[in-house]
Amino acid sequence: MKKALLSLAFAALTIGASAQSAACTELFFSEYVEGSSHSKALEIYNPTANPVNLSNYRLVRYSNGSPTGVDSITLQGSIPSRDVWVVVNGQATPDQNGAFCDPALLAMGDLVGPSTYVNGTAVMYFNGDDAIVLARIQPYAIVDIFGKIGEDPGSAWTDVFPYTDAQGTWWTRDHSLTRKTTVGMGVTTSPSAFNVTLEYDSMPENTWTGLGQHSCFCNTLSVNDPAALNNGVKVFPNPTNGILQLNARQNIARVSVYNMVGQVVVENIYEAADQRNAQTLNLTTQPAGIYMVQTELANGTRITTKISVR
Repeated sequence: MKKALLSLAFAALTIGASAQSAACTELFFSEYVEGSSHSKALEIYNPTANPVNLSNYRLVRYSNGSPTGVDSITLQGSIPSRDVWVVVNGQATPDQNGAFCDPALLAMGDLVGPSTYVNGTAVMYFNGDDAIVLARIQPYAIVDIFGKIGEDPGSAWTDVFPYTDAQGTWWTRDHSLTRKTTVGMGVTTSPSAFNVTLEYDSMPENTWTGLGQHSCFCNTLSVNDPAALNNGVKVFPNPTNGILQLNARQNIARVSVYNMVGQVVVENIYEAADQRNAQTLNLTTQPAGIYMVQTELANGTRITTKISVR
């Protein structure tokens, strides 16, 4: 995934000395998607130098101001060093109310959550007034909190104190939020007031083209560094004039390219006999702009990379 060349000297200017010792040592939320219908997603970032096994982590939803978690799921898979894992709502077909998760968002998920709303597993059916916790199971620890546990802000948390919907602009409903590049660790204690603007940047509803990558000062490698293959796939050159090379640690089964509105503009599906760990992608017929390249490996792993076509 994308690497950022931000120095630790910059980090020292943006976080306090006490926080530096804990920064970049544990998973945290890097993106939050609260879209229309059931289009919901959470991106988790691994800032450490080693892969992290997600089976030792749980997502917990504290619904509508509940002081205790009402829904939770144990995660699956592994996040490579300085890479992300995207969990999406699994409601692919409309429910009894006609609500479903957008197919373009579903395609970007590394892990698809439960596909129906069932008490105890409905974490990915959150909306703007639910707190979400990322917890490590052994040894137990809360590693990040989105929202304020025990507070029902109304429809959403906002940008004006006391950050409930009594005043201010909704931030946590009908928006996507990206963690600021200056954040290197999660929130481990529920805040006295949840000012979402301190650690997140806001994007319009149903914006998820940034999913699949995260930049912060914990990153130390260039996107074109050979070590990027530790993340599973390397896409280069980036920016490109239209011809892309993809190198992966496993054979590549499918490559899908999405434009900024989530439409598939190019898709290559490789039969078993044609699957290789190196493929070439031709985007010369596409206009200049930003695209998302989703690479599906033979083992089913899907990795999304943002690229620029000149």
